[in-house]
Amino acid sequence: MRAFIGGHEVVSDTDFVELALGTPVDLWLGVEGESEMERAARMDAARDILADNPDLPDRVSRVAAEAIEAFAPELFNVIPLPRLVGRRRPSRKAAAA
Repeated sequence: MRAFIGGHEVVSDTDFVELALGTPVDLWLGVEGESEMERAARMDAARDILADNPDLPDRVSRVAAEAIEAFAPELFNVIPLPRLVGRRRPSRKAAAA
C-alpha cells in the first residue's frame, strides 16, 4: 500500500514528519559532522522559518503528541508518586545492625 500526502509519495516515517511540518527534520536536528559554518547557516534558516511561521512550534508539539498517543500511549499514563516529606533514609549504621 502506498501513501500520498498532497501529491507526494510517503516512503518513510521521516517523510510523514517532514510533510506534516513542512520542513526537513535535519533543519532542526542538524546532521552529524556538520561544520560551524553549516550549523550557523542552518540555524539562520530555522530562525527565518520560525519568524515566518510563528505557529510552527505548536504544530510540532501537536504532531509529536499525536505520534506518541498513536504509537506509545503508555507514555501518557502518568501516575503521581507519593511525596516523602519528613522521612529520612536510614543511616548506614542502622542498616548494618
